[in-house]
Amino acid sequence: MVLVAVFGVALLVAVLVSGLAARTVLSTSLLFLVAGALVSDGFLGLIHVTPDSEIVVVTADLALFAVLFTDGMHVSFPALRSAWRNPARALGLGMPLAFVGMALITHYVVGLDWTTSFLVGAILAPTDPVFASAIVGRKEVPARLRQLLNVESGINDGLALPVVLVFIAMAGPTAGHAEASVGKIVLELAAGLALGVVLPLLVEGLARLRLLGAEPKLQPLLPLATGVILYAVCHLTHANPYLAAFAAGAVLASASPGGKTAFEPLGESLAELAKFAALLVFGALLTPELFGDLSLGGYVAAVLCIVLIRPASLLLSLVGTRFSRKEKLAAAWFGPKGFASVVYGLLMLQSGIPQGAEAFTLIAVTIAISIAAHSSSDVPVARMFHVDALVGIPGDARSSAGGSAEASRASTVPAQDVGIDAADPSAAGPGDVVASEPGAQPRAADAEA
Repeated sequence: MVLVAVFGVALLVAVLVSGLAARTVLSTSLLFLVAGALVSDGFLGLIHVTPDSEIVVVTADLALFAVLFTDGMHVSFPALRSAWRNPARALGLGMPLAFVGMALITHYVVGLDWTTSFLVGAILAPTDPVFASAIVGRKEVPARLRQLLNVESGINDGLALPVVLVFIAMAGPTAGHAEASVGKIVLELAAGLALGVVLPLLVEGLARLRLLGAEPKLQPLLPLATGVILYAVCHLTHANPYLAAFAAGAVLASASPGGKTAFEPLGESLAELAKFAALLVFGALLTPELFGDLSLGGYVAAVLCIVLIRPASLLLSLVGTRFSRKEKLAAAWFGPKGFASVVYGLLMLQSGIPQGAEAFTLIAVTIAISIAAHSSSDVPVARMFHVDALVGIPGDARSSAGGSAEASRASTVPAQDVGIDAADPSAAGPGDVVASEPGAQPRAADAEA
């Protein structure tokens, strides 16, 4: 009950300061992380949480699933078909570069063996959708940049998992059977993708039967029920739940736009609650003892992972694209580490590999630094794009009076269906309304664009 009470107090404070946090570097995510650390054994001692506590795995797993499910609904298949190259570059080139770069840093700076170093690289390579959503949800950020970050963070967790499992098998007691496990991993990924596509289509088919259908006030619960069933089935069958969640969200949004609209407020709120709960529990792991266990080389590696490895790998993958310099820098910086890495790090720790505890400490500290840095930088990153009104942010003086026309023009581009860039007419199609520069009137996109 102490944990519940602490969560309630932290949630109340977070809601009360959320308007201020939306305009400044103040972060509600960081608030929950600090709250968890303060009530842990390392400070006030009100709650006792260890890495092997079941609540750690469950809350991180639920938060990651919930955010992937809701983020999948922000993907527009038509837009993605016409602009898949940039996310493909980030996933096919940027992510492997980050994986190898972090492995090299871990081996030469921290001193872990090669297998464990590559395992750490695989765990920290994917960006996390929980914290990427802080920038993906901002209308003032160009849509093609939001699409890149949304698709990258939504898919790379599922792509990293098989690599993580293979390296755990190579480093652990079952090292001789790593090759045999590859087929099982591929099957789990395929099963997750299949469930994520088939189950939403089945539910939508049932909802369209003449004798069935949800009344308006219960319609938001239909996608929720789908998500709950999908989560349970994935864990019962060992299918990949993260790939399934993202695929299901995207399929639901495409098959039932009305259902997506009805579910969106509820889904976003539930995802935020799951995120905050997981942050509180993860924060309880961040004791002074954990930070003291990490060597100086470990701290150097953690910082390099955030300020060098991710930015350099993504910038290299975007060479030759039509992104502006500011867009490339924003995408390169915003590569947060979060609950995917927590879940994979716990899998590694529970496998009993020889250097697992040291590797987990490095991973946990890197995630903590990343949460602090990235969750506090979404507003400065958004302001890089010189949009006069920060759309939808309560209390921003520029949103009122003189800024209202700008907010209206910016909102002519759908905020959640990531695909059409208001700042880039070339990304729009015939008949789409776009706004060019702040202060300019909306105009129809060229048919040639």
